[in-house]
Amino acid sequence: MVQVDILVQGYPGKSVCHGGLGWSTIALLRWPNGPVALIDVGAFSIRPEFGKQLKARGVKPEEVTDVVLTHAHWDHSVNYTLFPNARVHIGRAEMDWAVAEPVGFNPLPELYVQDLAKSSRLRLLDEGDEVLPGMTAHLAPGHTPGCLYFYLTATEAPIIFTGDSAKNRAELLSMATDMTMDAAASRDSLAAIWALWRKVPGTLVVPGHDMTMRLDAEGKPEYMGQRRAGIAAWFDEDLAVTHEFDISAP
Repeated sequence: MVQVDILVQGYPGKSVCHGGLGWSTIALLRWPNGPVALIDVGAFSIRPEFGKQLKARGVKPEEVTDVVLTHAHWDHSVNYTLFPNARVHIGRAEMDWAVAEPVGFNPLPELYVQDLAKSSRLRLLDEGDEVLPGMTAHLAPGHTPGCLYFYLTATEAPIIFTGDSAKNRAELLSMATDMTMDAAASRDSLAAIWALWRKVPGTLVVPGHDMTMRLDAEGKPEYMGQRRAGIAAWFDEDLAVTHEFDISAP
């Protein structure tokens, strides 16, 4: 069985006046005597917590064998550079699109995209490819043209890592998406995720920006665990004084 740890819990929110919040999910997968993989690797701001979580599990960056990216946006992809020995997996359609996209005010980290495209560590994925033992890649366009989700069956219950093809519970329930390049394609991708989710009882969904979920007795998504999110801010004249804001619930 593959051991799965959610290192960084995705958050279902956007900054009001500071651009994208970018708090995306990062998962660690460890095969017995086999690959050590990460699904998505987050943005610059997550590095201190990311490193702390890896260290707590006894994983050194050079021991990571595979970085598996759901898509090319900055909040999911840029930290692949921290893992020098890892193959980097991403969708072929995603890289074709990302490399051709002109520089602009968009979520693509253009210099990282260009670097990854030239890397000898790059592995391009197509629909149905086996990424790692017991895990397959599936196209889920909409949020980006080559977005992928990953289906892992080498666990007690199957797990679907949706990335931003299903960012949060609200998108799954409403069948509508925020920040998509193609709303109709996103809806079709959500429908495909739902069909796979219902296929095997107990299947877990790990969204790109939310907590892990499973279906309850009525077939509705329920959260597993407890959300952890907050901000400490310096509003006083004393550096030792901070004001903490709990943003784990409404």
